[in-house]
Amino acid sequence: MPINLFHWIEDVLGITPEIQQKILLSLIAVAVIYITTFMIVILIKRRTDNVRTVYMWNKTLGYFRMFFFLVVLMRIWFEGVGELGTYFGLLSAGVAIALKDPLANFAGWIFILWRRPLELGDRIEIGEHKGDVIDIRIFQFTLMEIGNWVQADQSTGRIIHIPNGMIFTTPLSNYNKGFELIWNEIPVLVTFESDWKKAKKELEEVANHINPGMEATAKRKIKESAKKFMIYYKNLSPIVYTSVKDSGVLLTLRYLCEPRNRRGSENDIWENILQRFSHHADIDFAYPTTRFYDNSNEGKEYKFKEGSKK
Repeated sequence: MPINLFHWIEDVLGITPEIQQKILLSLIAVAVIYITTFMIVILIKRRTDNVRTVYMWNKTLGYFRMFFFLVVLMRIWFEGVGELGTYFGLLSAGVAIALKDPLANFAGWIFILWRRPLELGDRIEIGEHKGDVIDIRIFQFTLMEIGNWVQADQSTGRIIHIPNGMIFTTPLSNYNKGFELIWNEIPVLVTFESDWKKAKKELEEVANHINPGMEATAKRKIKESAKKFMIYYKNLSPIVYTSVKDSGVLLTLRYLCEPRNRRGSENDIWENILQRFSHHADIDFAYPTTRFYDNSNEGKEYKFKEGSKK
Protein backbone atom coordinates (compact mmCIF):
# COMPACT_ATOMS: atom_id res chain seq x y z
CA MET A 1 0.00 0.00 0.00
CA PRO A 2 1.53 3.38 -1.00
CA ILE A 3 2.75 5.62 1.82
CA ASN A 4 0.52 8.52 0.76
CA LEU A 5 -2.54 6.19 1.00
CA PHE A 6 -1.52 5.29 4.57
CA HIS A 7 -1.44 8.98 5.48
CA TRP A 8 -4.73 9.66 3.69
CA ILE A 9 -6.46 6.88 5.68
CA GLU A 10 -4.89 8.25 8.85
CA ASP A 11 -6.23 11.71 8.10
CA VAL A 12 -9.74 10.46 7.23
CA LEU A 13 -10.26 7.60 9.73
CA GLY A 14 -7.67 8.39 12.36
CA ILE A 15 -5.98 4.98 12.01
CA THR A 16 -2.20 5.08 12.28
CA PRO A 17 -0.07 3.51 9.51
CA GLU A 18 1.14 0.85 11.95
CA ILE A 19 -2.43 -0.31 12.68
CA GLN A 20 -3.25 -0.20 8.98
CA GLN A 21 -0.36 -2.54 8.21
CA LYS A 22 -1.50 -4.96 10.88
CA ILE A 23 -5.04 -4.95 9.49
CA LEU A 24 -3.73 -5.59 5.98
CA LEU A 25 -1.47 -8.44 7.15
CA SER A 26 -4.35 -9.96 9.13
CA LEU A 27 -6.65 -9.94 6.08
CA ILE A 28 -3.94 -11.51 3.90
CA ALA A 29 -3.22 -14.22 6.51
CA VAL A 30 -6.91 -15.07 6.91
CA ALA A 31 -7.38 -15.25 3.14
CA VAL A 32 -4.33 -17.48 2.62
CA ILE A 33 -5.27 -19.89 5.40
CA TYR A 34 -8.90 -20.11 4.29
CA ILE A 35 -8.07 -20.59 0.60
CA THR A 36 -5.47 -23.26 1.44
CA THR A 37 -7.84 -25.34 3.59
CA PHE A 38 -10.65 -24.86 1.05
CA MET A 39 -8.45 -26.21 -1.76
CA ILE A 40 -7.46 -29.23 0.39
CA VAL A 41 -11.15 -30.07 0.94
CA ILE A 42 -11.83 -29.84 -2.80
CA LEU A 43 -8.92 -32.23 -3.53
CA ILE A 44 -10.23 -34.71 -0.94
CA LYS A 45 -13.75 -34.62 -2.40
CA ARG A 46 -12.30 -35.39 -5.84
CA ARG A 47 -10.38 -38.38 -4.48
CA THR A 48 -13.15 -40.01 -2.44
CA ASP A 49 -16.94 -40.14 -2.25
CA ASN A 50 -16.95 -41.47 1.31
CA VAL A 51 -19.12 -39.07 3.32
CA ARG A 52 -17.46 -39.95 6.63
CA THR A 53 -13.94 -39.37 5.26
CA VAL A 54 -14.86 -35.98 3.77
CA TYR A 55 -16.60 -34.98 7.00
CA MET A 56 -13.60 -35.90 9.18
CA TRP A 57 -11.16 -34.03 6.93
CA ASN A 58 -13.43 -30.99 6.87
CA LYS A 59 -13.74 -30.97 10.67
CA THR A 60 -10.00 -31.49 11.21
CA LEU A 61 -9.06 -28.75 8.79
CA GLY A 62 -11.56 -26.47 10.52
CA TYR A 63 -9.77 -26.98 13.83
CA PHE A 64 -6.35 -26.35 12.23
CA ARG A 65 -7.72 -23.27 10.47
CA MET A 66 -8.90 -21.80 13.77
CA PHE A 67 -5.59 -22.63 15.45
CA PHE A 68 -3.53 -20.94 12.71
CA PHE A 69 -5.85 -17.93 12.75
CA LEU A 70 -5.17 -17.43 16.45
CA VAL A 71 -1.42 -17.98 16.17
CA VAL A 72 -0.94 -15.69 13.15
CA LEU A 73 -3.20 -12.92 14.45
CA MET A 74 -1.52 -12.96 17.85
CA ARG A 75 1.87 -12.82 16.16
CA ILE A 76 0.76 -9.81 14.14
CA TRP A 77 -1.04 -7.84 16.84
CA PHE A 78 1.00 -8.70 19.93
CA GLU A 79 4.71 -8.20 19.54
CA GLY A 80 6.82 -9.76 22.27
CA VAL A 81 6.14 -12.32 24.93
CA GLY A 82 5.86 -9.66 27.60
CA GLU A 83 2.89 -7.98 25.94
CA LEU A 84 1.16 -11.33 25.46
CA GLY A 85 1.66 -12.20 29.13
CA THR A 86 0.29 -8.86 30.25
CA TYR A 87 -2.69 -9.12 27.98
CA PHE A 88 -3.66 -12.63 29.03
CA GLY A 89 -3.02 -11.82 32.68
CA LEU A 90 -5.56 -8.99 32.58
CA LEU A 91 -8.03 -11.01 30.54
CA SER A 92 -7.90 -14.34 32.41
CA ALA A 93 -9.77 -13.22 35.56
CA GLY A 94 -12.75 -11.86 33.63
CA VAL A 95 -12.82 -14.77 31.20
CA ALA A 96 -12.81 -17.35 34.00
CA ILE A 97 -15.99 -15.84 35.47
CA ALA A 98 -17.88 -14.68 32.38
CA LEU A 99 -17.08 -17.72 30.24
CA LYS A 100 -17.37 -20.47 32.84
CA ASP A 101 -19.74 -22.67 30.79
CA PRO A 102 -17.97 -22.19 27.43
CA LEU A 103 -14.65 -23.04 29.07
CA ALA A 104 -16.15 -26.17 30.61
CA ASN A 105 -17.51 -27.13 27.18
CA PHE A 106 -14.11 -26.50 25.58
CA ALA A 107 -12.45 -28.66 28.24
CA GLY A 108 -15.07 -31.32 27.52
CA TRP A 109 -14.17 -31.18 23.83
CA ILE A 110 -10.48 -31.70 24.68
CA PHE A 111 -11.46 -34.65 26.89
CA ILE A 112 -13.59 -36.16 24.10
CA LEU A 113 -10.70 -35.93 21.63
CA TRP A 114 -8.21 -37.29 24.18
CA ARG A 115 -10.07 -40.09 25.98
CA ARG A 116 -12.69 -40.73 23.26
CA PRO A 117 -15.67 -41.64 25.50
CA LEU A 118 -17.74 -41.09 22.38
CA GLU A 119 -17.04 -40.90 18.64
CA LEU A 120 -18.97 -40.21 15.47
CA GLY A 121 -21.47 -42.98 14.84
CA ASP A 122 -21.58 -44.19 18.47
CA ARG A 123 -24.95 -44.80 20.09
CA ILE A 124 -24.92 -43.22 23.55
CA GLU A 125 -27.15 -42.24 26.44
CA ILE A 126 -26.33 -39.18 28.54
CA GLY A 127 -28.77 -38.04 31.17
CA GLU A 128 -32.28 -38.27 29.73
CA HIS A 129 -31.10 -38.24 26.13
CA LYS A 130 -30.28 -41.18 23.86
CA GLY A 131 -29.13 -41.15 20.27
CA ASP A 132 -26.44 -41.63 17.63
CA VAL A 133 -23.56 -39.13 17.59
CA ILE A 134 -23.65 -37.28 14.27
CA ASP A 135 -21.42 -34.28 15.00
CA ILE A 136 -18.76 -33.18 17.52
CA ARG A 137 -17.84 -29.51 17.83
CA ILE A 138 -15.77 -27.38 20.19
CA PHE A 139 -18.65 -26.50 22.51
CA GLN A 140 -21.25 -29.19 21.84
CA PHE A 141 -21.92 -32.55 20.24
CA THR A 142 -25.07 -33.52 18.37
CA LEU A 143 -27.26 -36.62 18.62
CA MET A 144 -29.86 -38.08 16.29
CA GLU A 145 -32.40 -38.91 18.99
CA ILE A 146 -33.71 -42.44 19.56
CA GLY A 147 -36.40 -43.75 21.90
CA ASN A 148 -38.55 -41.16 23.69
CA TRP A 149 -42.06 -41.76 22.25
CA VAL A 150 -40.68 -44.25 19.69
CA GLN A 151 -40.28 -47.81 20.93
CA ALA A 152 -37.23 -50.14 20.83
CA ASP A 153 -34.50 -47.50 20.43
CA GLN A 154 -35.45 -46.34 16.95
CA SER A 155 -34.91 -42.81 15.63
CA THR A 156 -37.42 -40.05 16.38
CA GLY A 157 -36.03 -37.78 13.66
CA ARG A 158 -35.12 -35.04 16.14
CA ILE A 159 -31.59 -33.64 16.55
CA ILE A 160 -30.35 -32.85 20.07
CA HIS A 161 -27.41 -30.51 20.78
CA ILE A 162 -25.67 -31.34 24.07
CA PRO A 163 -22.95 -29.19 25.73
CA ASN A 164 -19.60 -30.97 25.92
CA GLY A 165 -19.28 -30.05 29.60
CA MET A 166 -22.03 -32.55 30.48
CA ILE A 167 -19.55 -35.44 30.20
CA PHE A 168 -17.96 -34.19 33.45
CA THR A 169 -21.20 -34.06 35.44
CA THR A 170 -23.57 -36.61 33.87
CA PRO A 171 -23.14 -40.40 33.52
CA LEU A 172 -22.48 -41.40 29.91
CA SER A 173 -23.49 -44.80 28.51
CA ASN A 174 -21.94 -45.91 25.23
CA TYR A 175 -23.51 -48.81 23.36
CA ASN A 176 -20.51 -49.19 21.03
CA LYS A 177 -17.55 -49.03 23.39
CA GLY A 178 -16.12 -52.14 25.02
CA PHE A 179 -18.47 -55.09 24.59
CA GLU A 180 -20.33 -53.58 21.56
CA LEU A 181 -23.32 -55.91 22.17
CA ILE A 182 -26.30 -55.58 24.50
CA TRP A 183 -28.48 -58.04 26.37
CA ASN A 184 -32.14 -57.92 25.45
CA GLU A 185 -35.03 -59.70 27.16
CA ILE A 186 -38.42 -60.78 25.81
CA PRO A 187 -41.06 -61.74 28.40
CA VAL A 188 -43.56 -64.43 27.32
CA LEU A 189 -46.47 -65.08 29.71
CA VAL A 190 -48.39 -68.38 29.39
CA THR A 191 -51.36 -69.60 31.41
CA PHE A 192 -51.01 -71.87 34.42
CA GLU A 193 -52.89 -74.56 32.49
CA SER A 194 -50.36 -74.49 29.64
CA ASP A 195 -47.51 -76.97 29.31
CA TRP A 196 -44.91 -74.40 30.36
CA LYS A 197 -42.04 -76.88 30.02
CA LYS A 198 -42.88 -77.40 26.36
CA ALA A 199 -43.23 -73.62 25.89
CA LYS A 200 -39.82 -73.07 27.48
CA LYS A 201 -38.25 -75.65 25.17
CA GLU A 202 -39.79 -73.90 22.15
CA LEU A 203 -38.35 -70.57 23.29
CA GLU A 204 -34.90 -72.10 23.70
CA GLU A 205 -35.05 -73.46 20.15
CA VAL A 206 -36.17 -70.07 18.85
CA ALA A 207 -33.24 -68.37 20.60
CA ASN A 208 -30.72 -70.84 19.19
CA HIS A 209 -31.98 -70.28 15.65
CA ILE A 210 -31.68 -66.49 15.87
CA ASN A 211 -28.15 -65.32 15.00
CA PRO A 212 -26.44 -68.71 15.49
CA GLY A 213 -22.95 -67.14 15.28
CA MET A 214 -23.64 -64.45 17.89
CA GLU A 215 -21.99 -66.37 20.75
CA ALA A 216 -18.71 -66.72 18.82
CA THR A 217 -18.87 -63.04 17.89
CA ALA A 218 -19.46 -62.10 21.52
CA LYS A 219 -16.45 -64.13 22.69
CA ARG A 220 -14.24 -62.42 20.13
CA LYS A 221 -15.47 -58.95 21.16
CA ILE A 222 -14.95 -59.71 24.84
CA LYS A 223 -11.40 -60.83 24.13
CA GLU A 224 -10.73 -57.53 22.33
CA SER A 225 -12.39 -55.35 24.98
CA ALA A 226 -10.61 -57.17 27.84
CA LYS A 227 -7.46 -55.28 26.80
CA LYS A 228 -9.05 -52.06 28.08
CA PHE A 229 -11.86 -53.11 30.44
CA MET A 230 -12.39 -55.80 33.04
CA ILE A 231 -15.28 -57.51 31.23
CA TYR A 232 -16.12 -61.11 32.03
CA TYR A 233 -19.17 -63.22 31.18
CA LYS A 234 -19.53 -66.84 32.19
CA ASN A 235 -22.41 -67.57 29.84
CA LEU A 236 -23.01 -65.86 26.49
CA SER A 237 -25.59 -68.24 25.02
CA PRO A 238 -29.33 -67.41 25.06
CA ILE A 239 -31.21 -68.56 28.13
CA VAL A 240 -34.85 -68.74 29.25
CA TYR A 241 -35.70 -67.93 32.87
CA THR A 242 -38.87 -69.13 34.63
CA SER A 243 -40.91 -67.19 37.16
CA VAL A 244 -44.54 -66.99 38.31
CA LYS A 245 -46.80 -63.95 38.00
CA ASP A 246 -50.39 -63.29 38.97
CA SER A 247 -51.74 -64.20 35.53
CA GLY A 248 -49.52 -67.15 34.66
CA VAL A 249 -46.01 -68.52 34.18
CA LEU A 250 -43.52 -65.96 32.91
CA LEU A 251 -40.80 -67.23 30.57
CA THR A 252 -38.14 -64.56 29.95
CA LEU A 253 -35.90 -65.04 26.93
CA ARG A 254 -32.52 -63.33 27.39
CA TYR A 255 -30.18 -63.04 24.40
CA LEU A 256 -27.40 -60.93 22.88
CA CYS A 257 -27.97 -58.59 19.96
CA GLU A 258 -26.41 -55.57 18.28
CA PRO A 259 -27.58 -52.21 19.68
CA ARG A 260 -29.17 -51.12 16.40
CA ASN A 261 -30.82 -54.50 15.79
CA ARG A 262 -32.87 -54.68 18.96
CA ARG A 263 -36.26 -54.11 17.35
CA GLY A 264 -35.46 -56.23 14.31
CA SER A 265 -34.39 -59.17 16.47
CA GLU A 266 -37.53 -58.87 18.61
CA ASN A 267 -39.67 -58.88 15.48
CA ASP A 268 -38.02 -62.06 14.17
CA ILE A 269 -38.25 -63.82 17.55
CA TRP A 270 -41.89 -62.92 18.16
CA GLU A 271 -42.96 -64.07 14.67
CA ASN A 272 -41.17 -67.36 15.29
CA ILE A 273 -42.79 -67.74 18.73
CA LEU A 274 -46.29 -67.06 17.39
CA GLN A 275 -45.79 -69.56 14.61
CA ARG A 276 -44.52 -72.30 16.96
CA PHE A 277 -47.14 -71.77 19.66
CA SER A 278 -49.94 -71.96 17.07
CA HIS A 279 -49.05 -75.63 16.55
CA HIS A 280 -49.59 -76.53 20.21
CA ALA A 281 -53.11 -76.61 21.65
CA ASP A 282 -51.72 -76.99 25.17
CA ILE A 283 -49.85 -73.64 25.12
CA ASP A 284 -51.83 -70.42 25.54
CA PHE A 285 -50.75 -66.85 26.15
CA ALA A 286 -51.89 -65.41 29.47
CA TYR A 287 -53.35 -62.01 30.20
CA PRO A 288 -55.05 -60.41 33.21
CA THR A 289 -58.40 -62.17 33.80
CA THR A 290 -61.11 -62.39 36.44
CA ARG A 291 -62.41 -65.83 37.43
CA PHE A 292 -65.75 -66.58 39.13
CA TYR A 293 -66.23 -69.81 41.06
CA ASP A 294 -69.59 -71.60 41.23
CA ASN A 295 -69.14 -74.38 43.78
CA SER A 296 -72.31 -76.21 42.79
CA ASN A 297 -71.32 -76.42 39.13
CA GLU A 298 -67.75 -77.35 39.99
CA GLY A 299 -68.85 -80.12 42.32
CA LYS A 300 -67.58 -78.50 45.50
CA GLU A 301 -69.51 -78.78 48.76
CA TYR A 302 -70.46 -75.49 50.29
CA LYS A 303 -71.20 -75.32 54.04
CA PHE A 304 -73.03 -72.43 55.59
CA LYS A 305 -71.62 -70.99 58.74
CA GLU A 306 -73.89 -70.23 61.66
CA GLY A 307 -75.48 -66.81 61.36
CA SER A 308 -75.02 -66.62 57.57
CA LYS A 309 -77.95 -65.92 55.28
CA LYS A 310 -79.13 -68.60 52.86
